[in-house]
Amino acid sequence: MSLELANRLVSTAIASCRAIGKESVVAVVDRGGNLVAIQRGDDIGPHNTIAAQRKAFTALSTKSSTSVLARRAADDPTSSNLTTVPELLLLGGGMPLSVDGDVIGGIGVAGSGGAANDERCATQAIQQVLDQGGARR
Repeated sequence: MSLELANRLVSTAIASCRAIGKESVVAVVDRGGNLVAIQRGDDIGPHNTIAAQRKAFTALSTKSSTSVLARRAADDPTSSNLTTVPELLLLGGGMPLSVDGDVIGGIGVAGSGGAANDERCATQAIQQVLDQGGARR
């Protein structure tokens, strides 16, 4: 995960949130879970900075969207213990970042008015930056 790619993902996600009239915090982590880039929009609560980073880490670590994990933990008793792992945040807005089937990092969005908005902004950034061939690790 290059700094250039992380910054493009972050900027695109913030622009996606602003297109629906929302501000956000967006974080991108590399395949080791290390923070590569983070940006915060105006007037966003400070807890959202931590939430965005934890969502990105959770998506990377589990190779799954955080909304899918949240549903799994709520619906499947064998997965409910996921909520007890302090490093994971089971709240929509975190997505793994894949290039050619290889997970290279994670993106987390927080503070845009709910998990559905957060996930929408993350997904749009992935579609615009990674899915259109604009990814260079």
